[in-house]
Amino acid sequence: MQSQTETNAGQVLSKNKKWELLKKRMKKNKLIYLMILPGLLYFFVYKYIPMYGLIISFQDYKPYLGITGSEWVGFEHFKRLFADPDFWMIFKNTLVLFGLQLVIFFPVPIILSLMLNEVRSMPLKRSVQTLIYIPHFMSWVIIVSITYVLLTMDGGIVNGLLQQAGFQEVNFLLNPDWFRPMYILQVIWREAGWGTIIFLAAIAAVDAQLYEAAKIDGAGRFRQMWHITLPAIKGVIVILLILKIGDVLELGFEHVYLLLNSSNREVAEIFDTYVYTAGLKQGQFSYSTAVGFFKGLVGLVLVVIANWLAKKAGEEGVY
Repeated sequence: MQSQTETNAGQVLSKNKKWELLKKRMKKNKLIYLMILPGLLYFFVYKYIPMYGLIISFQDYKPYLGITGSEWVGFEHFKRLFADPDFWMIFKNTLVLFGLQLVIFFPVPIILSLMLNEVRSMPLKRSVQTLIYIPHFMSWVIIVSITYVLLTMDGGIVNGLLQQAGFQEVNFLLNPDWFRPMYILQVIWREAGWGTIIFLAAIAAVDAQLYEAAKIDGAGRFRQMWHITLPAIKGVIVILLILKIGDVLELGFEHVYLLLNSSNREVAEIFDTYVYTAGLKQGQFSYSTAVGFFKGLVGLVLVVIANWLAKKAGEEGVY
């Protein structure tokens, strides 16, 4: 009995000691915590508080009755989702577009960063960086509009060149076969340059003495990149890959919606556009919330699995 009491007392003292250390650390680094505060407030207000609204996915929600007054229906909306004939089409389209992003788009910023790191002329390097950053600041409306001007059959530049070369015009915008290539090329054009920022920062942190030692041993630029640069940024790549996997069903509404039409719906409809159609256009708030809940749950499970696999492979992971 005395031993148990001593153990409990020791645990209390240990907790008090940890709390004191935490307070000292926060007091010492108060400016850093102050800088973090806006980000924490953003996630709390716009990410965590709205999670309360997930309750309506288990209700027959009526706006005039509110969350507390709406009828509880359990998993009826989830059963309806999985029984919907369009569910597997939407699920497949979302996975295919995510797979294209993961296999084709994800390596592009890494390759661009490695190439930019090899540019020795700083004015040239900064000019190239500026040029590849610019598309990120354009909205998807502008990106898709530029694509429309280039690819439309009604005076589009690309089809005009095809005609002059003796080829037939191609209906890029309505042909379902061209939707996925067009989608992934737009993503690369807009986001690849912006994605290099993190990788270039990681490369800048690599010890310069490693490169000097490699030069003495006779290693060329390619070997330095392969044996020094890539291993040095491997941890960053793994973390970003885990976070990317968590967005497996979260491809973004605006981009796909602007490209979506009745001709390419079979390959273009994804969960984000489906939620908009079912939720806002048709007023099925509970059903669309259930779809969003399903998306978030899948992303959470995949992040946990990917993080576990990364730790098994000897990497740090996200947490």
